[in-house]
Amino acid sequence: MSASAGDREPAIPLENAKEEICGPTCIGENSKHDSAVCSCNTEIKSCAVVKYSAAPPPTSYALLQEKTDLKLPPANWLRENPQLGTAGTTILGSSSKSKPFSSFGMAYDFIDCIGDDVDVVSDSENIKKLLKIPYSKSHVSMAVHRVGRTLLLDELDIQELFMRSSQTGDWTWLKEFYQRLIDQKWQRKKKSKEHWYQKAILSKFLYYSINGDGAAEPVPDNLNEGEEENGAEQFSSSWPTTFTSTPSDAEESDAPKQESVSVDSKFALGQVTSVPKEQNLPTLFNEGENSQGLRNDFVRNIMWTFEDIHMLVGSNMPIFGGGRYPAVSLRLRDNNKPINILTGIDYWLDNLMCNVPELVMCFHVNGIVQKYEMIKTEDIPHLENSTFSTRVVKDIAQNILSFLKSNCTKEGHTYWLFKASGSDIVKLYDLTTLCEEAEEEKCQNPFTLPVAVLLYKVASNLMLKGRQNRKHYGTIRTLLLNCVKLLDQERHPQIIASAHYMLSELFQLDEPPEEDGGESLRAGGSEDSYSDEDREEDEELTEDSDENSSYSNCSTSQDDSKAVAVIRSVGELSVPEKYKSTHQIRPSCAFPVSQDKEERCRHVLCYVLKGLKAVDGSIKKESDLPAADPNTPIPLKYEDRSAIGACSAEKGLSLLLERAGPLQADQKHPTRSGMIPGSWQHRMKLQLFLKASKAYYVLSDAATNLLKYGRALRYIKLSLQCYDAYCSVSDTLHPQVLQFHSQCLSLCGDIQLMLAQNASNRAAYLEEYSYQTKEDQEILHSLHRESSCQAFNMATDLAMDPEYQLFVSSKCYEAAYELLVSEALKDRASDQLAQVLKRLGNIRNEMGVYYMNQAAAMQTEKEVKKSVSVAEQEMWKKSFAFFEKGMKDFEAIRDSTNTALLLCNTGRLMRICAQAHCAISADQNRGEFSPEEALYYNKAIDYYLRAMKSLASRENHPAVWDSVNWELSTTYFTLATLLQDYAPLSRKAQEQIEREVTEAMMKSLKYCDLQTESARQPLYQYRAATIHHRLASMYHSCFRNQVGDEHLRKQHRSLAELHYSKAVCLFLSLKDAPCELLRTLLERVAFAEFTMAGQSSSAAKLKSLTGALEIMTETRHAFQLIHKELLEEQTELSEKGPAESAESPDVASGPTSGLNLEEVMKLIGVFEPSFSFLLLQLVKLMTTMKRKPSNKDEELLKTYKNVYSKLLRAEKNAPLLSRVRLYIELLQQLTPQTGDDTGTHS
Repeated sequence: MSASAGDREPAIPLENAKEEICGPTCIGENSKHDSAVCSCNTEIKSCAVVKYSAAPPPTSYALLQEKTDLKLPPANWLRENPQLGTAGTTILGSSSKSKPFSSFGMAYDFIDCIGDDVDVVSDSENIKKLLKIPYSKSHVSMAVHRVGRTLLLDELDIQELFMRSSQTGDWTWLKEFYQRLIDQKWQRKKKSKEHWYQKAILSKFLYYSINGDGAAEPVPDNLNEGEEENGAEQFSSSWPTTFTSTPSDAEESDAPKQESVSVDSKFALGQVTSVPKEQNLPTLFNEGENSQGLRNDFVRNIMWTFEDIHMLVGSNMPIFGGGRYPAVSLRLRDNNKPINILTGIDYWLDNLMCNVPELVMCFHVNGIVQKYEMIKTEDIPHLENSTFSTRVVKDIAQNILSFLKSNCTKEGHTYWLFKASGSDIVKLYDLTTLCEEAEEEKCQNPFTLPVAVLLYKVASNLMLKGRQNRKHYGTIRTLLLNCVKLLDQERHPQIIASAHYMLSELFQLDEPPEEDGGESLRAGGSEDSYSDEDREEDEELTEDSDENSSYSNCSTSQDDSKAVAVIRSVGELSVPEKYKSTHQIRPSCAFPVSQDKEERCRHVLCYVLKGLKAVDGSIKKESDLPAADPNTPIPLKYEDRSAIGACSAEKGLSLLLERAGPLQADQKHPTRSGMIPGSWQHRMKLQLFLKASKAYYVLSDAATNLLKYGRALRYIKLSLQCYDAYCSVSDTLHPQVLQFHSQCLSLCGDIQLMLAQNASNRAAYLEEYSYQTKEDQEILHSLHRESSCQAFNMATDLAMDPEYQLFVSSKCYEAAYELLVSEALKDRASDQLAQVLKRLGNIRNEMGVYYMNQAAAMQTEKEVKKSVSVAEQEMWKKSFAFFEKGMKDFEAIRDSTNTALLLCNTGRLMRICAQAHCAISADQNRGEFSPEEALYYNKAIDYYLRAMKSLASRENHPAVWDSVNWELSTTYFTLATLLQDYAPLSRKAQEQIEREVTEAMMKSLKYCDLQTESARQPLYQYRAATIHHRLASMYHSCFRNQVGDEHLRKQHRSLAELHYSKAVCLFLSLKDAPCELLRTLLERVAFAEFTMAGQSSSAAKLKSLTGALEIMTETRHAFQLIHKELLEEQTELSEKGPAESAESPDVASGPTSGLNLEEVMKLIGVFEPSFSFLLLQLVKLMTTMKRKPSNKDEELLKTYKNVYSKLLRAEKNAPLLSRVRLYIELLQQLTPQTGDDTGTHS
């Protein structure tokens, strides 16, 4: 019993498959076993592995008694018997011949072998016929197809074909061609009565051999003859007109095979069936209905290796047990006819292919059994009258294979190998090309569909391996492109749509192409074949050379021009290596690998579009669709959203989440375009929509990386429109799809955020956003057949208002977050969730900063400082709320750095609130430091301290730590300065204020990082110097105003001196703060003068005055810096020229160097009288001293008088530069006298 298609290999899923199914799976009586017998003698090597057998283990044959009459039928005749399979029913005619598509049935079952491992797939009868060509005069007619390096051979029964042609009108072009070039007087040859007689007694002999009972009731001869005639006429194999996709008879495979089933239904392709739930790639054929008529009807399939040729052959030869070996073949011979060479080769090849070591020959005369003879397989070539060389048979096999491989180069083409009866010439025609050249419209090649399906199946199978090894991708692409070329989109939309989907799957969107195997992938290649050299070879094949087949001299030139190749004489096939295969096969053919993501996505979208067109074309309900022209762009609208309030936007964006959750109700009604849920169109569209969505997502991501945000928004809009259409036709959303959707929303949020931050380039972004390719328009047109694609418009429109863009961005992130914490995904996407939370924290920080800046701008714009406005307070509340939410997001993912940044920003917000609360008196002057200001500054300090605590140490993130440190120091400093400058004396005592100022200043000083080398180090030094200066001034003031408590005065005096000296040191090290240094030194001189005023003795006064003068000489450093800057400014002005200097700002307004000249003039106004007062007092005191002056004192006195006189005589209206130069000179004169102080304070 032959196996039904349902018992064969199941459809192999192409993705996520846990195991690869190799070979067929057999059920019931059928058994799968790989058994191998390799016979190697000195001449040839042969190894056969039974891949599949539908027959039970061989049972012993019955030895018929002498004189048994085989003309009488046994009782069990023509009853189905598993031992014989179809071979026993040869009287019915059709089983004796190969069916026209038998090799395809085997190829479908052993798809793993096709394209790479196997050279030839065919019926054993065809193999034998080919190898007997040089010995036989009979005609040979075979169809040859190429898939990769595999050739499929099938009998092409010309007589049957042309008889069919006269009935249907098909193939008339080939009939005319045949009659014109090959056989002008073609007519159907009828089989002789002798032929049917021989078939009948062979069939009866085989049934007798399994019967064992011997006797059987005779059947009347006339009925017997009638049956034979009917069998001949009614049941001979017939040819299909065309492949039609009519529903097939599913029960046929299980019922006993009635050969009378109509040919059209037998060879029809079954309805294409469902895609397995877990697969991305469609499996087209349910094996239970697998292409009726393309079934593998052989009793056994054998992998036969003959020398170096690997063949998958189908055999129906009955095998029996018995004799010396576990298997023998039975043959019936007429004793009056000797065995000829053709019969010998037949028997020998059959036994080799089926691993049968012995042949049992039964001789008869006129149907009466005479005797039995046993012959070993290896002895068959040496039988009397049929001696042949096995080596020559091997050469014939190699030559024929080389000839076919060299010339059958195009996948998808049907080649015809033909040898006329009695002729020595073998010709090869390309029927596909001849069919294309034929003038009639109705030129149908019945092989087209089986070839296309096989190409598809091999590609599907390779896709499994391709998941692990991308070197197959070039081959898969070639197979699928050739498959699509063969098919008519109107008749086979499903295969075309599936093939285009698989082509789109070849391009990896989520990762760059691997480097290994890169060379083979980047090599060139054509779509037609596995070699770059196809065109060159096609040209070579027409040349008359020894290595390629050449034209026959006796054939007509017209005939030659039509043939692809010709074997001049069959005798050539016996010459070793006469034909060498020049067609180099490279299984890993070219695959267009591109490093450019955009190019890969464009390839994907091109194939998706072709797939969608195939699906759309197969849906009949065209009239009910909304009218849309695919050539008319569908506008991507943009609007200025500034007028739209948050409420209306919220309403629009609620759709984001409606589309996000898994859909509850199962769809039973047709979709908008008329698709039935569950149909192949429905499943295919789902996969194509999702693939397009992913491609647009990758394009959007790539555009974002290139900072092309307008283009990125357009692509993410298209991606979300594809997803919207997917939702419209899908009844459930898988977690992977939801996860991908959350990525889309997250990217959309990123893009809207970047658009908000780059408002200056809005015109360029708008231009990018509005552009559309024709491909995008056509994909949109297909999407609009299923959905309005409006669900995500609010998220993907290009708005003109940054606030709205930030709002949309936050909503996208929120929707992505909601998805990831939903039931479907909560256990799946922890990494993605962390990313989305980070983005949520970031957008909330951005929105907080946006509203904080709005509040600061309102504050600046106010002409008159009034009380805080409601609008300002609203901004503060919004900003604070966003900062709070952002902190929670970052805390959820333990991101201490970003938490610290948000705390820092909240601190800044508190400072803006404090600034807004500053009191303004009636005369527009700054009032006292208010309690509200103090409250907000202290809140700011709390947030900064929390930020420091969040970071823990500087090592964790130095930049953020330094930033927080600076802000904290600044806040303490600002608080102290305001307390000092606008002391709230109406509310607090002076001492309390002084304490608070000191405390705040010391804390600010604590956070002044003077040690770490950084860009902020000079700022810290300046601030520390200013703090010391301010504290010194405060203690100076306290010392002046303090009355009574001498201990406290002393304390204030020592603190003032300490802070003055520290301030001077720091200002000296800065080199760019001469005014501050000068002021500090002058205050210090004044402090010394004030101290002197309380002294009575001349010695004490002299000591104080000398000390004050020493301090005064230190001002030389400040004047030197001022002099240097004035000189630089003068040089600059002279370089500009007179015209420019006339236009340049007035000197008093400040030069380019940044020196405040007004401030310098003020300080000089203090310096001169103070300096002259000190010199005058010293001269007076030293002149009136009672003790006799020493020489040193006299010299000092002389110097003081000299300096004093020069100071008095100085021109008051002299230029500033000359005055400063004079001061430096005078101070320089005093320096050696009072001791060099350069080392002391530097």
